Amino acid sequence: MKIVIIENELYLAQSIAAKLAEHHFQTEIYSSVKEAMERVADVYLLSTNLPGQNFLPLIEKFRDKNVLLMVNYINNDTVGEPLKAGAQDYIVKPFMIEELIRKIEHFHNYRMLQERNRFYEEYLDHFYREVALPEEPKNLELPLVIHTNYQRAADKLALQLNRIHKNILTLIPLEEPGWKEKIEKLDEEHIGYITHLEKLKKTERESLYALLEGKRFILTDSSGEIETPFPSLTLKTSQKHYDQDEILTIDEYVQHIVRTFQYKFPDTELSKKLGISRKSLWEKRKKYELFKKK
Repeated sequence: MKIVIIENELYLAQSIAAKLAEHHFQTEIYSSVKEAMERVADVYLLSTNLPGQNFLPLIEKFRDKNVLLMVNYINNDTVGEPLKAGAQDYIVKPFMIEELIRKIEHFHNYRMLQERNRFYEEYLDHFYREVALPEEPKNLELPLVIHTNYQRAADKLALQLNRIHKNILTLIPLEEPGWKEKIEKLDEEHIGYITHLEKLKKTERESLYALLEGKRFILTDSSGEIETPFPSLTLKTSQKHYDQDEILTIDEYVQHIVRTFQYKFPDTELSKKLGISRKSLWEKRKKYELFKKK
């Protein structure tokens, strides 16, 4: 990790740099804000005691980095305004090097979690991009039971609801052991995403309903047939993506093939691969509303 130190007290800057080097950090020292602004680093360790220099432009330029203030005392000029401009934190001189490293590593870990979370959100948006939802998530309240013929549709709705409610979503698959303990631990901060109600026996369902009283949760039922004492939503779609181990009916297979490959092959070739005539293919398009978008 590279650290730029902006400090006009050279002895202090060298002392900090030497101690950081002992912990395997790379450092560069500058007494000029203008010079430091030309350097790219992970952390900017900025003294707010720089007479005649305006350090706010540096903070604004590197607000997506870790700008850590070194202050002699706390007031609006040394801490308040710099934090508003984008600095991440401050440390009061004199300080222990261990405390400085703790602050540096804390922000680094926080940024890593942010980037990881951004990747997961982008990946999930990509993964579920072709799953259409007829229901507007913002109009739904918890708790909620989702009866669906397609688990991915329920997954997408649960993720969208979680973004609206801004709570922590806890995955609780009912086909795996330990689900009772996970439900018991749910609190006001956590929303339980409980999947595959159809996997439980009737006696187990009654036990589940008792555990869920007073909890905030989303419960999915892939059979679409199980009655519960909670508010429910039926979510059905014809845009299913089938798993490799799932057995399809002939009609489901034809719909899946046409929907998946209709833009890759012309109808002549598509009907030939399905072993049906072009007329039959046209009739199936009409029946299942699988027309190409222009």
